[in-house]
Amino acid sequence: MRICAAQPEDLAELLAFREEAAAWLSRLGTDQWQRPYPANKLLATIEAGTAFMVRDGDTTAATITLSPEAEEGLWTEEELREPCLFINKLTVARTHAGLNVGGRLLNWASDRAYRTGAKWLRLDAWTTNAALQAYYLRQGFEHVRTVRQGVAVNGGPRVSGWLAQRRTRPAEHGFTDDTPAHDLKASEGAFPGCMHSDN
Repeated sequence: MRICAAQPEDLAELLAFREEAAAWLSRLGTDQWQRPYPANKLLATIEAGTAFMVRDGDTTAATITLSPEAEEGLWTEEELREPCLFINKLTVARTHAGLNVGGRLLNWASDRAYRTGAKWLRLDAWTTNAALQAYYLRQGFEHVRTVRQGVAVNGGPRVSGWLAQRRTRPAEHGFTDDTPAHDLKASEGAFPGCMHSDN
């Protein structure tokens, strides 16, 4: 499997990929991702070079967004002064479930963040999805706090406020990495920003 940067022509596939994941999550009894995600917001992450896809031959096996920009209202100013990168929209195709693709993607993100000089890999997970939160804890993340105030990017109250982080480190992930070299350089204050995202 190889990981590469998503391209604008991948937008329809990524939207369909998210809808498939939302249907699966609904069958599990969670309300995660039941509201449609704005296509223009997803396109913006593609154009910013922060959306990535894992390809297994001609099949999309997974996707992840790795960004220097935090969702507004989640992290404190002090936390945002620490060099960090944020992951969201981590999704694995049902065809590739049980193969540790998600764990490998987290290692890829950790390795990539480490090479920029980032200290932390951070995320905001669905507030009511206890199984997802437990998964991230098993992957070495530590729960920071849960934020319930605020508005989601696709309308309504905030739904993704379970905050967690883990220290970045060099990591083996096993993907062929076809992504562009990361041009961000982590330093104090290099990564803060306010961009609405929806994990």
